[in-house]
Amino acid sequence: MLKLCCTMWLLVFICMLSVVGGVPINATQEDTSHATDNVSTMSDVQKQGSVIPLNGTQNMTHPATGVLVSMLEPQRSSSETLEGLEDDVFVHEGDILIPEDRNAVQNLWLDAVMPYTISQELTDRAFDIHAAFKMISDVTCIRFTPHTTELNYIEFRNGKGCASYVGCVGGAQMLYYAPSCSVGNVCHEIIHALGLHHEHNRRDRDQYISVEWSNIMPGKRRNFEVQQGDTQNLPYDLNSIMHYGEYYFSQDGSPTVLSKSSGVQMGQRSHLSELDVLRLNSLYHCGDD
Repeated sequence: MLKLCCTMWLLVFICMLSVVGGVPINATQEDTSHATDNVSTMSDVQKQGSVIPLNGTQNMTHPATGVLVSMLEPQRSSSETLEGLEDDVFVHEGDILIPEDRNAVQNLWLDAVMPYTISQELTDRAFDIHAAFKMISDVTCIRFTPHTTELNYIEFRNGKGCASYVGCVGGAQMLYYAPSCSVGNVCHEIIHALGLHHEHNRRDRDQYISVEWSNIMPGKRRNFEVQQGDTQNLPYDLNSIMHYGEYYFSQDGSPTVLSKSSGVQMGQRSHLSELDVLRLNSLYHCGDD
């Protein structure tokens, strides 16, 4: 009798453990996993330059997950930066690749055509690459074609960020495209590959913006240094897709770049500005024929 009673109490105790709080132990573990996935998803969204609302909206719905994401936190990180490259290349200004041979000649793409390949690991992101192509080809004479026998071509590869060489440097030319990069980010990199540098590094930039050096992350100050280059005698463009945003690479949430004109949105990655279009069309002599 005593043995039977002990057995019954043991069964009751086991049942109570399995339903504490009305939630099975396995279900609690799955819920924790889903919560972690959601945090990761929202973090990825906030990294993408082109998803920051331009109209002052403070929340948005993630296009893939439907998750409502708060946009109150200003964008401090940029997907247009890259770490961990091969030994014969280093990164300048966050996302510009420089070959070890500093005398490498940079040219335009022949006949305004950029041949390309997309690596197998980017198959699921090929649609976004083509969307970035369309942002450019819709407003310029530049065309993009799958690589066949051309000597010079772009090879899209996965990477820890987005980065590109500037201009056509010859042979198979890497353009890195990470999952955190938006369509606007990869368009920015393609425009580097077509031959344009960052707008905020122009030698005349101090007339239009001020750089808040004390607010920049350690090791990122070089991204903001003035560079000598061809401005094509065109005006400075705060709205350029090649311009940094106000909080890029901020170490504490304070602005790193301030416009000297009021009411100007810097760092957009949603479209080519009128001057971006003019620069590319001028560079590739569109309409000269």
